[in-house]
Amino acid sequence: MTRIIVAALAGLLSLAAQAQAWPTKPIRLVVPFAPGGTSSIVARSVGAEMEKGLGQPIIIDNKPGGGGNVAMQDVANAEPDGYTLIIGHLGTLAVNPFMFDKLPFDTNRDFAAVSLLAKVPNIFVVHADVAAKDLREFVALVKQQPGKLFYGSAGNGSAGHLAIEYLKLVAGIDIVHVPYKGTGPNLIDLLAGRTQATSAGTPPLMPHVKAGKLRVIAVGSPQRLKVLPDIGTVAEQGYPGFETTQWYGLNAPSKTPSEFIRRLAAEAAKAARHPSVAERFAVDDAEGIGSTPEEYTAFIKSEQARWGEVVRKAGIKAN
Repeated sequence: MTRIIVAALAGLLSLAAQAQAWPTKPIRLVVPFAPGGTSSIVARSVGAEMEKGLGQPIIIDNKPGGGGNVAMQDVANAEPDGYTLIIGHLGTLAVNPFMFDKLPFDTNRDFAAVSLLAKVPNIFVVHADVAAKDLREFVALVKQQPGKLFYGSAGNGSAGHLAIEYLKLVAGIDIVHVPYKGTGPNLIDLLAGRTQATSAGTPPLMPHVKAGKLRVIAVGSPQRLKVLPDIGTVAEQGYPGFETTQWYGLNAPSKTPSEFIRRLAAEAAKAARHPSVAERFAVDDAEGIGSTPEEYTAFIKSEQARWGEVVRKAGIKAN
């Protein structure tokens, strides 16, 4: 018995020493999308701040492909030693598990939640010629012309596609989806009036709103936005509980030691709330969060419940 107790204590001391020494080399932070997007901004902003507390560089590794699944598989297969992390996202963690018939990893089993880093609100816009000043009028207009109006998105399974499919379900409207290969092509047709509506984050849409070419009819977040104080949320305009936001978190391979996860979570939360990071996030109307692993785990589960139902009811499949 004494030997068992001594062995157990030795093991605990070894783990404590290991945690205290870690990290001793650079950490790779994988971003599952191409450089330049909000995911990269979040990774670089938070990563630069976390470096100060961890004492080691955080190397950003953009690895796009397969709707984020290429990067997810890479990290799922990585050594769980605390030196490989990934930016978790609405699409990779809450949509792809339901949209793809088969994935080479298990989203819940193979990844540990570290911290929810940021949320970015979606807004709903229409072409300036659409006869609807707000969401209520838009829903009424679509109901008068079922299947006759069109909305574009950045692609099948994109945040904008999911947001409007979610709206279709709760509002009981019939508007036709037109998928494009990116936000740019989507906006070309919307600005030309060939489609009537879309949903996306504020950065690509606000310049056209300010120019009078697009009109914001609703905000997808639970609260109104500071940049759009007069625009009601979807929930305010008749659909309580509605929320659609892009979000970004920090995840690790599932068997990463809990001591490392705890330290990473503390540093990530501190970084996400740092004034310099908040200032950078404000450009994209993003909100720094910073959470515990338990809070982030619960959040992922709630998002999977929400979007799994949308994907199933809307019949959304990966191309």
